Amino acid sequence: MDIQKYIKVEKVPGGQLEDSVVRKGVMINKDVIAPGKMRRKIFNQRIILLDWPLQYKKGENQTNAELLKEEDWGVLLQLEEEYIERLCVQILKFIPDVVITEKGLSDLACHYFSKAGVSGMRRLRKTHNNRIAKACGAVIVNRPDELQQSDVGTGGGIFEVKKIGDEFFAVIVDCKEPKACTVLLRGPSKDLLNEVERNLQDAMSVARNILKNPKLGPGGGATQLTVSATLKQKSSSVEGIEKWPYEAAAISFEAIPRTVAQNCGVNVIRTMTALQGKHAEVEKSWIGIDGNTGVITDVKEKKIGGYLFGLLLLLSFISFAISIFTFVG
Repeated sequence: MDIQKYIKVEKVPGGQLEDSVVRKGVMINKDVIAPGKMRRKIFNQRIILLDWPLQYKKGENQTNAELLKEEDWGVLLQLEEEYIERLCVQILKFIPDVVITEKGLSDLACHYFSKAGVSGMRRLRKTHNNRIAKACGAVIVNRPDELQQSDVGTGGGIFEVKKIGDEFFAVIVDCKEPKACTVLLRGPSKDLLNEVERNLQDAMSVARNILKNPKLGPGGGATQLTVSATLKQKSSSVEGIEKWPYEAAAISFEAIPRTVAQNCGVNVIRTMTALQGKHAEVEKSWIGIDGNTGVITDVKEKKIGGYLFGLLLLLSFISFAISIFTFVG
């Protein structure tokens, strides 16, 4: 589950937060090359993805051509046109509806595609091409002469170019088995959209981690306070300089419940003192803060959960750090 690669968040200012949707497919900030000649809405389309320029390939180094006769210039142009035509014929024999390339696409190739009723898009990012391949089942081909029927993507439902806000977006949605999706966020301002995106990324990361390792602990700061109390008890049994790493780790864990108390608007000092007193008892490890009301409560009864895997990972790092401090001391 690669959130960064296959879940794209598109932020479009305008509208309300309630207008945000999850599209089962890909959404790209691009339009077709020739909007007046190419189709902008296709059902059950066949998609070919390329990583090859559909234009005359320029030399990597500086190239000099010496023309002795006036007719040689026409021959040179004809060779370029024949090269482009040969590429287009190789692609069109697979009867595509949409051709998308990461490189350039010449005007002559655009003419052949529009004449055949094929919509074309050019200069897409590699990440966009990868997500389209995941969504519609296509294979990105490096050379047109290596195309096969199995490389054509047939899993897309609707290909459509629509205007959202002030820009045009090409969407490939309602895919049969999409392995990639797009989250469209709408809102009145860019600052609000950036904040929503940050919260959304946190939520997706938590959901991914829970699916990978489905373990939950008590929330509301209860887990952190229990660990803090246990580390303080451990530090009291250690003598000398070796006790200070335990003390420092115990204090750092109190930052989570303190932040929850601050967000609720309650008296932080009184709340933390009461929580620490309850967690000094062995049976009170389920006591935490209700994030809605700020009341100290039993989070198990309220069904307030927290993600446990990140805490276990943090504990392993702390134990590793304590062992290093002990060794150095």
